[in-house]
Amino acid sequence: MKVAVLLGGDSEERDVSLASGAEVARALRAAGHEVVAVDSARGVLSAEDERRILESGLTPTAPARDSDLVSRGDAGALVRSPAVSGADVLFLALHGGAGEDGTLQGLLDLLGVSYVGSGRVGCTLAMDKDVTKRLLRDADVPTADWMTGYTAPDVVAARLGLPVIVKPVSGGSTVGLTLVRSADDLDAAYEAARAYDGLVMYEAFVQGRELTVGILGDRALPVGEIVPEHEIFDYECKYQPGLAQEIFPADLAPEVAERVQDLALRVHRLLRLQDFSRVDFILDGDGTPWCLEANALPGLTSNSLLPKAAAAAGIPFPDLCDRIARLALARFGTDRAGEG
Repeated sequence: MKVAVLLGGDSEERDVSLASGAEVARALRAAGHEVVAVDSARGVLSAEDERRILESGLTPTAPARDSDLVSRGDAGALVRSPAVSGADVLFLALHGGAGEDGTLQGLLDLLGVSYVGSGRVGCTLAMDKDVTKRLLRDADVPTADWMTGYTAPDVVAARLGLPVIVKPVSGGSTVGLTLVRSADDLDAAYEAARAYDGLVMYEAFVQGRELTVGILGDRALPVGEIVPEHEIFDYECKYQPGLAQEIFPADLAPEVAERVQDLALRVHRLLRLQDFSRVDFILDGDGTPWCLEANALPGLTSNSLLPKAAAAAGIPFPDLCDRIARLALARFGTDRAGEG
């Protein structure tokens, strides 16, 4: 199979996307596929480019919003380039921005390009945390109370209590997120989040165990538990080795694990996600799993959660990437799904 891995993207998660894409390209080659890695900002990567990305790792802090990001206006030319148009499937290793919010997916649908992961609608719903939470609430999936848009600190504290999470409505990797303990700090946290997105969310903080469930096809993978060194699972804990314990499978009673997996599948389907995703929860002291969010294109770095969940299910990383690519070919109705 000829696979073009698209990495980089136009968002503050560009560095994470580069790491994911380089790992995916290496894994797909190990699975026997013909692979080209394409940086959406700089074009086709050489073997040396990929090696540098794999060796450099991720910086310990999230990039600023005004980083050197690729323009969305280049997407059409990129998709029509020979490296991409000649592939059987486009493997999107993009996080945040136009690569995950449904913009690119809509363009690919118009052009008839086979690509991995969720379509335009699913990506749009999952990226907007306010819309996600409204759908969860209407479907009786537990999710913490929240408010969107600037709100006076005393009103936030009275309704949601303290501490409270302040974060951009759209985005991921906890970029722009702050755990606020004092009402005096709410306005500063609001401005920090607003630097990444014009719409900001205040969310009640739920104390408990952080759980995650990967979805592959229509199957929930083993539940994982994240135990971060910091109070929350922030950017540094996510991407710097040794700053979080990631336990797969989580030490849960079988009935609790099954309930969390069932909820994850419900969320995956509710948001119209496809092929693969990751759904995150907090399990409170009373045993209630509160859904935090769903990730339409979860990270695929060596330190990412979905590959660890797959490994716990007996699926090595090259096999995981291979399965994701083949799910895309099958979904788009091509007869090439059986090619090696």
